[in-house]
Amino acid sequence: MYVCLCKGITEQQLQQAVEQGDSYAQIRQKMGVGTDCGCCGQSAKQMIREHINKMPVCEFAEAS
Repeated sequence: MYVCLCKGITEQQLQQAVEQGDSYAQIRQKMGVGTDCGCCGQSAKQMIREHINKMPVCEFAEAS
């Protein structure tokens, strides 16, 4: 599914960026999500939050 029609960014591309450790700000800067018309910004943020919540917790993060 396309998240950002202006830049042609898909949900899968967002998920891959999150899995590589990118924040919304980094994704916005690298891919341009939410930088043209802005309609996708809130949807992209929500999708990113949901994907982060589904990811397994890193054992090293718990130790700190």
